[in-house]
Amino acid sequence: MQKRRLLILIFVACAFIGLSWNNDTAEVLTELQSDALCYHVPSVQEFDQEQMAPDGVRLGDAYVAFKEAIAFKESQGRYDVVNTLGYLGKYQFNNNTLRLIGIEGGDAFLQNSLLQETAFLAYTARNKWVLRRDLGRYSGTYINGIEITESGILAAAHLAGAGNVKKYLRSNGNFEFQDAFGTRLEEYLSKFSGYDISVVPTNRNLLKSEVLF
Repeated sequence: MQKRRLLILIFVACAFIGLSWNNDTAEVLTELQSDALCYHVPSVQEFDQEQMAPDGVRLGDAYVAFKEAIAFKESQGRYDVVNTLGYLGKYQFNNNTLRLIGIEGGDAFLQNSLLQETAFLAYTARNKWVLRRDLGRYSGTYINGIEITESGILAAAHLAGAGNVKKYLRSNGNFEFQDAFGTRLEEYLSKFSGYDISVVPTNRNLLKSEVLF
């Protein structure tokens, strides 16, 4: 059963990358069980020491490890979380960001794990498109002692928005940003560096062209 769930997870990721967003893609997502991507995030000890998925598969540095690392930081991997500022779900989206990528928030979003995974992929793909020139220009460089990588840049964009990441990079680290809880942009640049997220497409409107779910 655990192997089957892992295969479903891999299939979803491949479906997003290999297909343009059309009716066939929507049908694939609809047919999947809504809890297909709902697995317990490892404890702090498991996560920090071994980067292991609950079924014993080593997450390593792949996209799955990247998104689960961010999820753990944002919400401890819980789909049902709403914070004091109204940010929603596993990846702590606000409603304006969700509308930007073509998804409505609210209770329906909180109750749909697959939709939350879709939102994270779509937003990351959009940020990758917005920051495409900066990714090429700054990846592999160092700013304030931090190695700049693709995954670090996109994680920082999830926290601060692509515009603020541009300001930081183009000011050579002189621009400072922290969110309402005091988390600094540089923390995400450093903490989430070095993941291989090449499977994420560079796509401004991965979902916006269709009315989904």
